[in-house]
Amino acid sequence: MQFTVGLKARGRSEHIHVEAEDALIAALRVKAEQPDAKITYVRPKNRRGDARHPTHGLAARAS
Repeated sequence: MQFTVGLKARGRSEHIHVEAEDALIAALRVKAEQPDAKITYVRPKNRRGDARHPTHGLAARAS
């Protein structure tokens, strides 16, 4: 299942998509990649809304 994780890092709010079994694992994967980030929300991916506001995946965020 895919989740959208909202976070705030380096003074900017962002959201990314993560493949995970549940919301807690999705949040922990993002926190492991970005330890300084504050997780603001985790929700199941919304196909229609997320198509209007595309994001990048976890690996693309690191670069």
